[in-house]
Amino acid sequence: MYGWDKLVLLKHLLEQGLSKTAIAEQAGVSRGLVYHLLRTGQLDRDLAAPRPSRARAPGPQRLDPYKSIIATRLATYPALSAVRLFAECRAAGYPGSYTQLADHVRRVRPVPPPEPVVRFETAPGRQAQVDFAEVRLPWGKRFALLVVLGYSRLLWVGWYPRQTMQMLMHGLEAAFLQWGGVPHELLFDQLKAVVIDDERPAGGQLLANPEFLRFTAHWGFRIRACRPYRAKTKGKVERPIRYLRANFLYGREFLGDADLQAQCDAWLTDVANPRVHGTTGAVPAVRFLEEDRPALRLPPSRRYQSLIPAPRAPTRPPAQPSLTVRVERRALTAYTALLTEAPA
Repeated sequence: MYGWDKLVLLKHLLEQGLSKTAIAEQAGVSRGLVYHLLRTGQLDRDLAAPRPSRARAPGPQRLDPYKSIIATRLATYPALSAVRLFAECRAAGYPGSYTQLADHVRRVRPVPPPEPVVRFETAPGRQAQVDFAEVRLPWGKRFALLVVLGYSRLLWVGWYPRQTMQMLMHGLEAAFLQWGGVPHELLFDQLKAVVIDDERPAGGQLLANPEFLRFTAHWGFRIRACRPYRAKTKGKVERPIRYLRANFLYGREFLGDADLQAQCDAWLTDVANPRVHGTTGAVPAVRFLEEDRPALRLPPSRRYQSLIPAPRAPTRPPAQPSLTVRVERRALTAYTALLTEAPA
């Protein structure tokens, strides 16, 4: 192919309307070359585009003799760092830079296949998953307590000003009473209101809050807690949190706490629980009535009486009666008269 710069010049002269002879004279080429370029279509291309870059064949690199060492080591230890491989190649005589080696390691390191997600399903009435979601509203921070039945995916949501044990117990009781029964076990994350300490990773046990243990004994369910850094086991309530934010909270306005709870209750009744669930392919409200509810434990006849007194609103001390002191006022002439009348 003829030179790119010369092609651009010839096409420019051709577009000026010059004859082939004039073009050849100004460009310093023969007329035969001009006719050849026209006949082969080399002057018909888009020569205004940037000049195509010529791919340079890669030459030998200093790393080439050591690539087999890197491949062997990564085949046995895929997570071996580039720093470690650099040191080993250096010991074998590699004279190149770390950057060149790290770039090569990044390209050839084997990528492990993604870990398959094993979905853990529970029997009807067996389990509910519980979690709080923090939400910022125009009048302050609020916490949504979400309780999801594992089998039917029926969702219950209550709104509270704080994430405390008293709020948690109040919400769970409200959910149990609305369902007309109690799941056999409740799965929590590492909620401080429930879990005091988790020594299971070291071979110990889960230490639960004594007051919450009395609450579980009254309602008849068992505590289950996710192991530290294993929140994926609580996915049935994690996904509804995202669903609550995207489908309920986003784009709505609320007048206050009462309006927030009222709109949420209507959303649960009209939207969330009557929909076809994406995972189960069933309607949570229907699945709850047909299979979940009959398998729930019967609730106790009375509500739980906590041993921890409810916090009271601060009261002001009674106002002290003010003392009124009467001051007698007289003119200066009265005091002068008293002085003159005093006995000598």
